[in-house]
Amino acid sequence: MSGTNGAPIAIDGLSHFYGSGELRKQILFDVSTQIEAGEIVIVTGPSGSGKTTLLTLIGALRSAQQGSLRVLGQELRDASAATLESVRKQIGYIFQSHNLIQALTARQNVEMALRLHPYRSAAELRERAIAMLRAVGLGERIEHYPKQLSGGQRQRVAIARALSAQPRILLADEPTASLDKQSGREVVDRIQTLAREQGVPVLLVTHDNRILDVADRIVHLEDGRLSSFQEAVRASHQQMMSLLAQNLRKEDLHRRVEALSDAEFGELLDEVTGQAQRFVESVALASSEAFRSMLDQALFAFTYKIGLLCRAERASLFLVDRERSELWLRVAQEEGGRALDARLPIGTGIAGRVARSGQAERVSDAYADPDFNQEVDRATGFTTRSLLTIPLRDASGVFAVAQLLNRLDGRPFDADDEKRFQQFADSVGVILQGWWRMAQSASRAPEESRA
Repeated sequence: MSGTNGAPIAIDGLSHFYGSGELRKQILFDVSTQIEAGEIVIVTGPSGSGKTTLLTLIGALRSAQQGSLRVLGQELRDASAATLESVRKQIGYIFQSHNLIQALTARQNVEMALRLHPYRSAAELRERAIAMLRAVGLGERIEHYPKQLSGGQRQRVAIARALSAQPRILLADEPTASLDKQSGREVVDRIQTLAREQGVPVLLVTHDNRILDVADRIVHLEDGRLSSFQEAVRASHQQMMSLLAQNLRKEDLHRRVEALSDAEFGELLDEVTGQAQRFVESVALASSEAFRSMLDQALFAFTYKIGLLCRAERASLFLVDRERSELWLRVAQEEGGRALDARLPIGTGIAGRVARSGQAERVSDAYADPDFNQEVDRATGFTTRSLLTIPLRDASGVFAVAQLLNRLDGRPFDADDEKRFQQFADSVGVILQGWWRMAQSASRAPEESRA
């Protein structure tokens, strides 16, 4: 890190209080940190821990009381109203509720933020607002009013508004709290991409474990005291391991998966993903037995669930590792069967064909297909008759291929099976992407440790 004097945000011994006299309550205790230019920092912590208070102090929405808080070179302790206003004009804010003006269109809402810079002409304001809305994927919604937009689209307007004036700092308070998984992911991806393109530091307060991967650094605020995320997780390590031991016993997995609806299953994966993400971000457990067990459970649960969903004898999941040009095969067999773990060349078999084309395929006679790899059947003692193979995509392309083998009623898979599986995969796809990122780290950790 650079020296404190050069950091856009430099905090040293910051404390803050609410109330006075006997009602005086300390909210922040001796907080010290700094955020460098271009750095994305996430603040986690329970409700009431002081996260929003810290954000509003850094955002010059109130004057600091004790310690030192320098933002963009200005000391905010006991700062004048004029100093606070000067700093505020250089900061972009994104709030949970987006705070759009309902009577204005998306373009007009963005233009309102730009009017803080009167040196721009009306034509320049309009051009800039339109460009920012297009940048966040709202080119077809420029003249729509907030009530005509979805929650994710309204939040993207808020992002465009925050970034339109080219702020020197971006502050976001729970920007994904009211959004579904897909919209929430889109919001943070836009924050990450656009903020880094403009080179501004980002401070993001969140409870959302699904977005921790965008951070360069994670800090934890609890009871008004700031610690590294590593320290926070280490402090509760034993408790978390105990919970994992209770909740993720392999012998209970079949029963739990069978009992859950599709929506409940998505929540289960989300819960496990959050726990694992904390580990990976904090103590580099990618190579540990504990993390690998969690990874196995999540991938096994996903493959077993899709097998149940489409009444298949077996479901397989191939993770696409493009750096190694491999397919990583995970197989969930019938209850009581063992799971396979194998790596194959990326062009192997029908799964490799689907990974390349990105198109789902139904094969009614597997052994008649020249690309079918009969070695897998010979290795497992299984006989494959029909197949349904479906690609799973993210922004960069196909990241996994799921394959269903043999319908229980003996008939080939049909279009309804494909539709049913695709709907389910879409609902949990973001979670599976997160697990694949962690899986790649886990698979490479042993090599890195030997290097």
